[in-house]
Amino acid sequence: MGIKVPWSVLPDYRCFGCSPHNPAGLGLTFTPNPEGVQARFRLDRGFESYPGVVHGGLVGVICDETMGNLIVLDRRRTAFTVSLRTRFVAPLLVDRDYVCVARLHDGPEAPLIHASAEVVDAEGDMCATATATYQPFTLQDVRDQLTLGDDEVALLTQALTANGA
Repeated sequence: MGIKVPWSVLPDYRCFGCSPHNPAGLGLTFTPNPEGVQARFRLDRGFESYPGVVHGGLVGVICDETMGNLIVLDRRRTAFTVSLRTRFVAPLLVDRDYVCVARLHDGPEAPLIHASAEVVDAEGDMCATATATYQPFTLQDVRDQLTLGDDEVALLTQALTANGA
C-alpha cells in the first residue's frame, strides 16, 4: 500500500503525476525506501514518443513527482520546482516495470531544497537520473495561484502537520 500524500485530503485533486482522480494521469503511488521514497511504474503506448519508447518528458515528470512528494512527506513542506535536470542513460520502454527512487540532500532548514532521483529497470540497471532544486512555500502565500479556498488551505495545512500523513 502506498503512502498517503497530504493532497489526498482534497476530494478532487487532479495532479497529473499522483492523483487517482485524473484519468489521463500517471497514478503514481509512493512507498518508503531506505534512501527516501520510491514510485514503481509501468507506462503503456499512450505515453510513448518513438514507437515502444516512453516519452522522455514523462520520465522527468516521474522524477519530479517523486522528489517533490518526498519533500512534502519528509519535510512537511510544499515546494515549487525551480530547476530540473534529467539525464538519460538508456531508453525506457513501454510496458516494462521501473522504479524511481528519490532522496534529499539538504538539512531541514535549507532555504532551497536539493533532491535527486534515479530510475532503474526490473534488473536494477540505471535508465535515468535527475537532480532538482525546490523553493519551499506556504499554502497561504500561494493560495491564489493554487486556487485554494480557506477550507482547502485548512485541510492541507492540517494534513501537512499531521504525523504520518
